[in-house]
Amino acid sequence: TAMRNCSVVTEFILLGIPHTEGLETILFTLFLSFYLFTLMGNLLILLAIVSSTGLHTPMYFFLCKLSVCDIFFPSVSSLKMLFYLSGNSRAISYAGCVSQLFFSHFLGCTEGFLYTVMAYDRFVAIGYPLRYTVIMGHRVCAILAMGTSFFSCIQATFLTTLTFQLPYRGPNQVDYYFCDIPVMLKLACADTSTLEMVGFISVGFMPLSCFFLILTSYSCIVYAILHIRSAEGRRRAFSTCSAHLTAILLFYMPVVLIYLQPTPSPRLNETVQVLNNLVTPMLNPLIYSL
Repeated sequence: TAMRNCSVVTEFILLGIPHTEGLETILFTLFLSFYLFTLMGNLLILLAIVSSTGLHTPMYFFLCKLSVCDIFFPSVSSLKMLFYLSGNSRAISYAGCVSQLFFSHFLGCTEGFLYTVMAYDRFVAIGYPLRYTVIMGHRVCAILAMGTSFFSCIQATFLTTLTFQLPYRGPNQVDYYFCDIPVMLKLACADTSTLEMVGFISVGFMPLSCFFLILTSYSCIVYAILHIRSAEGRRRAFSTCSAHLTAILLFYMPVVLIYLQPTPSPRLNETVQVLNNLVTPMLNPLIYSL
């Protein structure tokens, strides 16, 4: 994009979900319901785990962190969206836009890493049941939990710096419901082709790496389960993984739909992104409760 001789942008205008003009009241009611169910479900999960000593195990420790992520992840984009859908200003400050992009990627990455750690936890529980409490001790769990946040922070910082080191001096209308990398790059007053490729590879590499590690863990889990002699033992081992597997599918299906489609479809990407940001965090408590 050619450089524009304009003043530096201090705020952006969020145009919202494309092709939904006139549906503000319906969307506000729908998304507010999703958001309140998400908060209630995840807070109940946290309350149940904290108050029950029988659930103070590594699996539920990581589930606690996942519930915290599922509370904050939709909050990053939903609160501002609900604010302007209710008739208020669509403007968001430059710093607010930077924060939205950073925290959406930080929390999204943390969830991806947590699912990977939980797959490893299930592998240890099923493959080495007698040594489980030793292998997954408090120190190991704390290191794994801090590691998910640390590497997510590096990833999010890299992507945010990559996006906002560009000059924004021209149009300030964000054609989306929150500040995400593709829509922000369209507004930059500079050539963004290289950054688009680097961002695409970086954003795609993390979930694919995690997905590969999860597949590896579950291959080992299946192998271990097949060596359990009793049918009841095999059934119980499979049942401990079912909720985690369902949650993984909900988390990774949107990524697969967006990244592996032969020709990019903006309408599909928008729908999938909304479902991923609002619906998946609401469904996780139901999955794990069942």
